[in-house]
Amino acid sequence: MRSALIAFVMPLAISACGTVSAQPAGVSVALEVQEEAAITAMLEAQDAAWNRGDIPAFMDGYWKSPDLRFASGGNIARGWDATLQRYETRYDTPEKMGTLVTSDYEIEILSPDAAIAHGHWMLEVEGDNPSGLYTLVLRKIDGGWVIISDTTTSAD
Repeated sequence: MRSALIAFVMPLAISACGTVSAQPAGVSVALEVQEEAAITAMLEAQDAAWNRGDIPAFMDGYWKSPDLRFASGGNIARGWDATLQRYETRYDTPEKMGTLVTSDYEIEILSPDAAIAHGHWMLEVEGDNPSGLYTLVLRKIDGGWVIISDTTTSAD
């Protein structure tokens, strides 16, 4: 009898332990969908700004703070101004800017004001199409999502 009771109770106890929600604390499914859409819209606005040659508007997606972190090519730029200068120096002509195509967004809402986004980027330029991956840490500040840390890699 005792072994029959254990055989009945154990699976119930184990399954009860395994029902932990994957939803972050304070984030409903509806809020998660809404915030993912807001982040996607911000990323698409960055693409549009880049593709019209407007680096300052592209930078609107970044946290305007000396604490912004941008890592790429083995280097780290710290601060919004340093990141802007890096972009303006490296992409100082329309030919160098090319056309930015981002895809494969994977956005995870961690809390009502924090998220991580992963994706693929490609720059269509004459004679070359450099590409790679990125990981963005985002915060919702003053009602809008901004990138506080960007790690971009190149497939080259």
